[in-house]
Amino acid sequence: MFPIRDHNPSSCTPYVTYGLIVMNIFVFLAYWPLFAEPGALRQFFEAWAILPARITQGEGHVTLVTSMFLHGGLLHLAGNMLFLHIFGDNLEDEMGHWGFLGFYLVSGLAAGMGQVLAAPYSSVPMVGASGAIAGVMGGYLLLFPRARVDVVFIFIIFFKILPLPAWMMLGIWFAIQLVSGAVADLSGGGVAYWAHAGGFAAGMALTLPVWLKRGGREHWSKTQGAPTNPAATYRWGRTDIPTVRRKKRRR
Repeated sequence: MFPIRDHNPSSCTPYVTYGLIVMNIFVFLAYWPLFAEPGALRQFFEAWAILPARITQGEGHVTLVTSMFLHGGLLHLAGNMLFLHIFGDNLEDEMGHWGFLGFYLVSGLAAGMGQVLAAPYSSVPMVGASGAIAGVMGGYLLLFPRARVDVVFIFIIFFKILPLPAWMMLGIWFAIQLVSGAVADLSGGGVAYWAHAGGFAAGMALTLPVWLKRGGREHWSKTQGAPTNPAATYRWGRTDIPTVRRKKRRR
């Protein structure tokens, strides 16, 4: 399952969110030619991605930042930017432009350290903005637990779009990270589940002052956990694609 949009419009232009998306795409395109040279790509990632073993030895701390803007492929980039586009604008609306930028970067740092603590001797490079974006999702959950999010469920040969409350969609996602991180072989690479979990927890913690300033539980009671702005509505209808009917066979 993956979200495609929320029903939570923001009241400001999310310049930082847009800027982060553009920067991630620009950086990815800058080293895109290296995908045709596996050796050069490996050296590039070893220089700029997080290697937990190197961080544990007190080296390469700059990679905790640079790794946030690197991705392992086009789908990896597209998925992360979709999540950032859906959830980032509302956090930026609540925190302000510069506040949101600081929140994003600190969430990413916490996510990277979460993976380092989970696999301190791993030499597998870790890249991606997903840890920082997990922080955005954690903050979104705290402020808008009942905002509706349209989620696509893919069932092998067909799909269904369902509007779910944010607490359910994000709660399921976080639970998947915890369970997957507990059973995954951290030395073999793959998805950095503990970076996701660490970023999500950090995002909730960093958003706590904003939530308390809004009134804490009183904020939830006043808004019922829904968006403070009028929720966006989307029309659902049939497509204009004509149905091709079978011709009856003549006997």
